[in-house]
Amino acid sequence: MAGQLGFHIQQDRCIGCFTCQITCKDKNDLEVGQLYRRVHEIAGGGYTEVGNNAYQADVYAYWISLGCNHCQEAPCVKNCPTGAMQKRPEDGIVYVDQEKCIGCRYCTWSCPYGAPQYNPKTGKVGKCDFCRDLLAKGEAPACVAACPMRVLDYGPMEELEKKYGGTRQIKGIPDPNLTKPSLLITPHRAAAVVK
Repeated sequence: MAGQLGFHIQQDRCIGCFTCQITCKDKNDLEVGQLYRRVHEIAGGGYTEVGNNAYQADVYAYWISLGCNHCQEAPCVKNCPTGAMQKRPEDGIVYVDQEKCIGCRYCTWSCPYGAPQYNPKTGKVGKCDFCRDLLAKGEAPACVAACPMRVLDYGPMEELEKKYGGTRQIKGIPDPNLTKPSLLITPHRAAAVVK
């Protein structure tokens, strides 16, 4: 695979089962409270009176599975004082060099997605590294392989754009212009941003 790697989320089919989150936590042997991939529920709406004591429902709920978006303009990399947070030139994967990490947490404060996670036991930060070990063996990232609904996919961004189209902006996540995330989403109808 060549070019910037990214994720695609078929959000309109996500059932919020948390399998991707659990699999990632298990694969990375994370401590309590640490999550490299998180499933967020977003709900809202209400009821509108349409006359004669009749109401129309406008209620919605959807889920978004987010890990590190391996941003093209990653503030965690830019703001890391030791160079521990790095972006691989060959595929754009953002990862933490544990030898250089001093646990200052500048990366955790810089990331609008909350991807870097501080581990108080080690005094260092960890995050999704796109399962580099699995990719090296020709396997899919753990979250992608585990999804029972096949909602998650990965690959070079150019290929994902051709295959799925989609958007980088939905209701409930930061503006993509902040970091240029390597993320495409086929949105749930209530998540779509109308411009």
